[in-house]
Amino acid sequence: MEATRKKEIKRKAASFRTKCNVSQYGIIDLFKSCEGCSFKLLRYPLGEDGNLGFTLKKEDDIIVFTNTSSRLSREIFTLAHEIGHVILHMESIDSFIDDSVTISGRSTDEMEKEANYFAACLLMPEDKVREFLDLEINDFKENGLSAMDIARIMSEFSVSFDMVLNRLENLGKIDCIQKVQLESERNQRRVSNLLRSVGGNSRLNEASKEIDIPHEYIDYAIYNYNRKAIPMETLEKVLECYHLTIEDVNDRIVQYSEAEDDLDDLIGGLAD
Repeated sequence: MEATRKKEIKRKAASFRTKCNVSQYGIIDLFKSCEGCSFKLLRYPLGEDGNLGFTLKKEDDIIVFTNTSSRLSREIFTLAHEIGHVILHMESIDSFIDDSVTISGRSTDEMEKEANYFAACLLMPEDKVREFLDLEINDFKENGLSAMDIARIMSEFSVSFDMVLNRLENLGKIDCIQKVQLESERNQRRVSNLLRSVGGNSRLNEASKEIDIPHEYIDYAIYNYNRKAIPMETLEKVLECYHLTIEDVNDRIVQYSEAEDDLDDLIGGLAD
């Protein structure tokens, strides 16, 4: 990635960050910060083997989806990655589907690399990382970092242990040998134990299984049911998310008696 492009992405990430509720260092709740944005955010547990997220342009709407079956820290990074696609790429591409390859940085696709860089700049801006190391870590320059220090950074910036290591290495704060040592310490002590030891946010290491679907999705589900695009069971599942029943919207639907499907299939179909 060229230096001018990296600078442009960093600037756009910083601009989006101004719209977020930020603590001294990290974004407090990236999901809530997406309210009122130009896209609709859907969160649903597709299962551990499902795609981690996708971004889709559908008519005049942009839909961003994250799989809440993945660890919360990974889901947050996935959301930041998808926001990167929305801001950087949606004028030329209609959809992006992201899995462990694209999110982990193993993809050679340039747009996926850019979305990952955007996510890193959004969640862990260089100036905030430097400030945290200077003010919150005792004798960082002399003694380096421990796995407990990484857990503190992880909790403050709401990211994964691996992301902290990758970001610190990319910023030149640790080298590859120190990274391997910290990974070894992490494997011995386990992230959940490290987070508890520092009084950190242990939820970052767990899947939220959250179901969060925009209210407009009710209209979308009814529209598709009336055109036989989804079965009654799927419509009932959507309504259940809002504590509604078929009787509550009975005047808006056409009754059918067909084979039932699953909400997982509907959400998966959005990416087709």
